[in-house]
Amino acid sequence: MAKKLFEVAVIFNERRTKKHDDEGTEPESKLIVAPMPMLAKDEREVLIRSAQNIPSTYSDKLDQVEIAVRPF
Repeated sequence: MAKKLFEVAVIFNERRTKKHDDEGTEPESKLIVAPMPMLAKDEREVLIRSAQNIPSTYSDKLDQVEIAVRPF
């Protein structure tokens, strides 16, 4: 099966805290893996391979990590 082209990025979404409420600010989102092209047979393969690129500093916060995938 021929591989398809995807673009993938990994985003960390900060949780809302009492500090945000007190200061009237919104939680920040941060790009932790810059958008990059990837060849894969399907989106599932892209997600699996992208998860391996998540920095270890976020390993205890995986529920706040989002993998964004876009097919071409």
